[in-house]
Amino acid sequence: MHESEKPSRKTSQARLERMIDTIRSEIGNGTYREGDYLPSEKAYAKEYHLSNKTVRQGLEVLVAERLIEKIPRVGNKVARLSRSDTVVLKFGCHTTLFPEAQMKTLIAEFHKRFPGIRVEVSTFPSGMHTYQSVKTKIEQEGIDVFSMNYNSMDDFRRNGALDELETLEPNPAVYPFLTESATFGGELKMQPFVFSPLILCYNKEHFREKDVMEPDSSWRWNVLFEQASKLASENERLGFYFHFPSSNRWPVFLLQSGISFERDPSGRFASPEQLADGLRACRELIYLQKRFPLFLSEKDGDAEELFFSEKVSMIMTTYLALNHHERRSEFEYDIAPLPYLKNDPKTLLLMIGLSIRADSAVKESARKFVDFLVSYEAQLLIRQKTLSIPSVKPAAEWSGKESLYRPSRFSMYRDIIPTFRPFTAMNMSTSELYRFYREAKLFWSGLETEEAAVKRLEQLLFEQEEGLFVREGAKV
Repeated sequence: MHESEKPSRKTSQARLERMIDTIRSEIGNGTYREGDYLPSEKAYAKEYHLSNKTVRQGLEVLVAERLIEKIPRVGNKVARLSRSDTVVLKFGCHTTLFPEAQMKTLIAEFHKRFPGIRVEVSTFPSGMHTYQSVKTKIEQEGIDVFSMNYNSMDDFRRNGALDELETLEPNPAVYPFLTESATFGGELKMQPFVFSPLILCYNKEHFREKDVMEPDSSWRWNVLFEQASKLASENERLGFYFHFPSSNRWPVFLLQSGISFERDPSGRFASPEQLADGLRACRELIYLQKRFPLFLSEKDGDAEELFFSEKVSMIMTTYLALNHHERRSEFEYDIAPLPYLKNDPKTLLLMIGLSIRADSAVKESARKFVDFLVSYEAQLLIRQKTLSIPSVKPAAEWSGKESLYRPSRFSMYRDIIPTFRPFTAMNMSTSELYRFYREAKLFWSGLETEEAAVKRLEQLLFEQEEGLFVREGAKV
C-alpha cells in the first residue's frame, strides 16, 4: 500500500471496530462455534484493509472478553462459552450510548478487570421509554442490567413497579442532584451514568460573519429569534432550528411557562386553565419562529445533522446529542444556556442511569458491572473520549489535554445546575406529554379553538390517568 493510500487513523479505527463487531456477532449467532478456528490474521487484514499488527490488537480485545483464545503457532479458537467459572451477564443498552459513552470500550475494559464475567449486550431502541416496553424486553431476553432514562424511571414509579428494580448504594462521587433525582422513598433505583441539560449550540463563525453578539445567560426567546433573523441567509441556511416533535425538546416550553399540572383526588386535572396556559406557551414560541420551519426534520438528530452541515446557525440540543455527528468542515462552535420565557430560567435535565433487575440470578456480578461503569476510571474515559457529561463529579470536571474538539464553554453546565428540572417538575407522564403534543398540534396550526382543544385534552388525559389507576389497583 502506497503512503498516500494509507487509511487515516480514524478510518483504520472504524474498520477495526467493524471487524471486532462482526466476529462477536458471528460467534454469537453460531457462525463460529466453540472450538472452531477463526480465519487467519492475514485473511482479516486483507478483508478489512488493516495491517497484521492492527488485526492482532483487535483479536486481543476478543481474547480479553474471553470469546476466543490464542493457540500459539496455530491460530485463534472460539473459547468455551459454558465454562463453569464464567458468569454471563446480560446487559440491555440503548443504542445511543455506544457513541455517547463509548460502551464498547468500557465493556472491553470491564472484561479485562473481571475475566470471570462475560457481558452479553442486547440493544434497546432509542425510543423505548415506557414501563411496559422495558419490562417486556428484559423478561423476554433475561436482561440483568439495563440503561434507563429518567422518563422510564418515572414510568416505573407511576406503575408501582419500583420494587422490580434492585436498590443500589449511592456513589458519593456522583453529583448529588442526580442521585436525589433517582431516589424514591429513600431508595436509589437507578445509578446515574451520564446526563445533560437542554442547551443552545451555535456556529461561532456565522456570528462573526454577521457581526452578531454571541448568546449568553440573559437571552430570552424573543432575543434569540431576533438574532436568528440576522443570521439566516436565504437559500443557504436557517438562523435557528430544533426537532420540535422530540419529547426531549418541546416540553421545555411547558416547563418554562411555570406550569405544574395539579390534580384533584380523582386524578382529573384540577384546573383546565393550566392546559390553556400550556397550549399558549408553546404557541407563543411557534409564532415567534416566523419564517423558521418547525417540521423540516423527521427524526431526532436531524437538527444536529443540519447544524454540522452548516445549514443552521443555532440549535436546541444536548451534550449527549453532539456525539452523533461530526463537523463537515473545521468550523468553530460553542454552547450557551437555553433562552427562557419568564424571570425564572429553567431547562430540562436529561439523565441516563443503570438499573439492576431485582430478580436477576447474577446480582453480585451485575453490581460489579454497575460499580465499574460509575468508577472514576470508566467515567474519565467518557469525559476524555466523548462530549457527554459523566455523572461522577471528579471525572466530569477533569482538565487536561483534549483528544477531540470541545466547545470552549463545555463546563458551562456547572454554572446553570440550579436551572435543571426533570420531567416530573410538570407532573405529567411521558404518555401524557405525548398525548398533549399529538392533540395540541391542531390548535397550534390554527385549526382548532383554544376552548375545544382544552376540553378534548382534559378528557383524553383524564381517561389515560383513570386507566392507570385501574392498573395500579389491579396490581395491589
